[in-house]
Amino acid sequence: MIRGFSRHGGRLAQARAAYPHAPGPWIDLSTGINPHPWTGRRAMSADLSRLPDPAAVTALEASAARAFGLSDPERIAAVAGAETGLRLLPILTGARRVAIIGPTYGGHAEAWAAAGAEVVEASQGVIPDAEVIVIVNPNNPDGSIASIDFLRDLLDYQNARKGWLIVDESFIETTPAHSISARAGDRLVVLRSFGKFYGLPGVRLGFMLGDPELVARLKLLTGDWPVSAEAIAAGAAYDDAAWADDMRAKLSRDARRLDRTLTEAGMEVIGGTDLFRLAAAPKADRLFDHLCQAGILTRPFADAPDFLRFGLPPLGAWKRLEQALEAA
Repeated sequence: MIRGFSRHGGRLAQARAAYPHAPGPWIDLSTGINPHPWTGRRAMSADLSRLPDPAAVTALEASAARAFGLSDPERIAAVAGAETGLRLLPILTGARRVAIIGPTYGGHAEAWAAAGAEVVEASQGVIPDAEVIVIVNPNNPDGSIASIDFLRDLLDYQNARKGWLIVDESFIETTPAHSISARAGDRLVVLRSFGKFYGLPGVRLGFMLGDPELVARLKLLTGDWPVSAEAIAAGAAYDDAAWADDMRAKLSRDARRLDRTLTEAGMEVIGGTDLFRLAAAPKADRLFDHLCQAGILTRPFADAPDFLRFGLPPLGAWKRLEQALEAA
């Protein structure tokens, strides 16, 4: 059962089926999603009754490019979530050997393997020869951050070999100073996620940043309507810099509170970002089961049975989490 929940978070229907007697409403802490979503613009009914205007998609991409520090809007393409971007990269690059710095989010290896590429493990200290190097920064699930200097060295290495460097910055919004998005282009591809930081994963919005030729080929694959009217409307959040600054401070406070909660429950916080924390505890699989029985879904790891990942609780859910951990 643990393996079924370890592929990725958000499996509430599966949890309800497995624990039919758990009290509701369920608290989903299995994903690293901001529990305080941006509450600005939404799509109007008129927008939903017609196809998205390609000009509106272009405006969305320009707004996101400014937010990411990317000067050339020809180097960015909107996609239906960063997940869509990473699944299309094997097609866009045609690479047959890929080195993924891990352990990390399993979707990358899954996408390349499904395309028939050879996937090899790598670490920051040992980088095997490969047409593509993939790094998640900050990493998921441990939150480790690669320095800009290290990423530049990797890029120089790949440039010399005519290879690609792919940097997945899905969780970079809480630590924007570590982003390499502004350098996207040539042999550097960057993936960005909207829904995690802005708390709106259901709108399915993300971006791929890279060389204009690669971006143009991506747009041929996704067509004139790569994202929905809801995604286009929600993208106005990129122009709300004050909200983003305030939210970073709030998430930092929430993450510190979660650290205290987990530590007081006898767990060791071993990493994470301000959107999630990775904790170690003996027999964490039993703790996962106990929390599910209390209607609280966390993220287990089939290959690391002493680890659990906790997202930030929404308002009103902290007490239930604290009580469930105390009872455990």
